Amino acid sequence: MNPMSRSAQPSHDGEFEFWRNHAQITLQPVAAPSILGLFGFAGATFVVATNLAGWYGNTSTPTFLFPFAAFLGGLAQFLAGMWAFRARDGLATAMHGIWGAFWLSYGLLYLLIAIGVLVQPTPFVALGFWFAALAAITWSGAFAALADNLGVTGVLATLAAGASCQAVGQIADISAWRTVGAYLFIASAVIAWYTATAMMLEGTFRRVILPIGKMRGPNVPGREPRQVIQFTAGEPGIKVGQ
Repeated sequence: MNPMSRSAQPSHDGEFEFWRNHAQITLQPVAAPSILGLFGFAGATFVVATNLAGWYGNTSTPTFLFPFAAFLGGLAQFLAGMWAFRARDGLATAMHGIWGAFWLSYGLLYLLIAIGVLVQPTPFVALGFWFAALAAITWSGAFAALADNLGVTGVLATLAAGASCQAVGQIADISAWRTVGAYLFIASAVIAWYTATAMMLEGTFRRVILPIGKMRGPNVPGREPRQVIQFTAGEPGIKVGQ
């Protein structure tokens, strides 16, 4: 028999009082990692996607973009994903981690092309299958983001759609699909910039400045962010997410 009798066990109504009297809490503050992750993603994606859309450059331009893609879109975003893990945000961990790893791989790929180790094929079928896998993962993330906020949902939905178009365009060698995918990437980068800006302003002003369609918490400009103590998670004083 449990040494703690039924009458001595804390009731659901008394859970807060029980934890307050019995728990010792040590917190390590974590800034919202997705601010860095989304800005890194937005910068790298915009620069590379505008080249893919034909706004500037030529066939050799990607070999000059790989350092930017690898470090801003890759390293910065991958680190944001690992910090999102500490913030207990599974969605951000997955999306920043996966796309950060992609940009690191993309940078390495074009480094090898630039130094002559590899020759870029036409059509680039292997890259098309990269995008097919990324599209499947990102569509899953876009669905999950519906429970969080519409800003992140918009970033991931347009990103997943762009990756899908790029997959078709690269595998089937259809330039129109690649161009549509590039424009969807540009849209995703713009939404990511807006969402990261909104998160940064909320963190510095301590109130909502730009709404991002939060499903939980305030979403009206001027409202203070709600602080949640999630006792139901069994972690008194710990806030899950960003």
